[in-house]
Amino acid sequence: MAERADLPGMQQIKSPDRPPDWLTDRAATLRHLAGFAARMGPDYAQGRNSDLGPGAPAAVSRLSPALRHRLVTEAEVVGTALAAQGAEPASKFIEEVFWRSYWKGFLQLRPALWEDYRQGLAEDLALAARDAGLRARLAAAEAGATGIAAFDAWAAELRDHGWLHNHARMWFASIWVFTLRLPWRLGADLFLRQLRDGDAASNTLSWRWVAGLHTPGKVYVARAENIARFTGGRFNPAGQLAEDAAPPPPEPLPPPRPLPPAGPLAGRLPPGPLALLLHEDDLHPESLLPPGVRIAAIAGLASPRARSPLGCAALVERHVQACLADGLGRAAARFGVAAQPLAAAAVPGWAAAHGLPVVMAEPPMGWNPAATLLPGAILLRRDWDAACWPAATRGFFAFRERIPAWLRELAPSPPSA
Repeated sequence: MAERADLPGMQQIKSPDRPPDWLTDRAATLRHLAGFAARMGPDYAQGRNSDLGPGAPAAVSRLSPALRHRLVTEAEVVGTALAAQGAEPASKFIEEVFWRSYWKGFLQLRPALWEDYRQGLAEDLALAARDAGLRARLAAAEAGATGIAAFDAWAAELRDHGWLHNHARMWFASIWVFTLRLPWRLGADLFLRQLRDGDAASNTLSWRWVAGLHTPGKVYVARAENIARFTGGRFNPAGQLAEDAAPPPPEPLPPPRPLPPAGPLAGRLPPGPLALLLHEDDLHPESLLPPGVRIAAIAGLASPRARSPLGCAALVERHVQACLADGLGRAAARFGVAAQPLAAAAVPGWAAAHGLPVVMAEPPMGWNPAATLLPGAILLRRDWDAACWPAATRGFFAFRERIPAWLRELAPSPPSA
């Protein structure tokens, strides 16, 4: 589930309530961000839990697909909220942006959780292939044919739009696990395959949280009255949902590891020309590199089909490739060098052909193969990640206490271009 805090290719914003299409370019994203700034304070705090349907005005920003690919950065979004509302009025919105960084840091410190998820998913898929009953129940859930109107509507919205409100994601996951009694990893895999903002950390860890694996002894059970209230009465699945759920057997979390070395951007780059590899996890090269760096070659890598053994939805593939194309276009304009998208298998050959040191943003834990393909590349960790990731050692509330200090330390500001 990657929505926390809450953009392919549209040209004009008609309303700050909902873009007519999901944005895949930075220019349109910045227009949408500016249009939503006035609603990052009390409007967001009061209305953020309500999911009134795909066509209704929404209190959430729907910026998560842009943040997920860093068409806009966390610092720019938080800086916009601070400038428009101030720290206290915008505190709930700002916290939701930091939730994303918390999840990323939590997984970055515990890579075994991602490895365990992938191994468990392979086992669950193999079980579904053998078990006709499980396969039929899984197909009904994915198709939105369970008879639970709310769940079925969310399944259709997920399939048709590639997005769900965060509250709906929580309800959906809870119903999947506790009412439909389907393996949680198969639900997490469905989200990764179909969400435009699919993110390894937010998705895996949010599903674990719902299922009771993140906080020992605590599960999230969807309630019919809660769904009725926050969907404005659109749905009321009274009598259709599991009322209680026993916590699963505890699975001890692996202890957090120290982050591998990666210092601040300044002073880490060798002299002379460099090659830049953009990838789907960070598509804002303008703020990645310090001034004066000479870039002589640019390539881009996106691997959305690697999200799952089953690939990904076509709309997700188009969305990610469009985001990459926008990032490459801006990089080419910025550095005056032709930029090209590459398949993963072509990246080592590209690096060998130009013979230059390769620099890239540090990929977070997940399916991105960029660092594995080029083990000698220079990885740049953004100041935001360097501050937040090491602090994700416990629960979010301990992490949240550090937000005021980070706001002073990082001094986030609105986008300048």
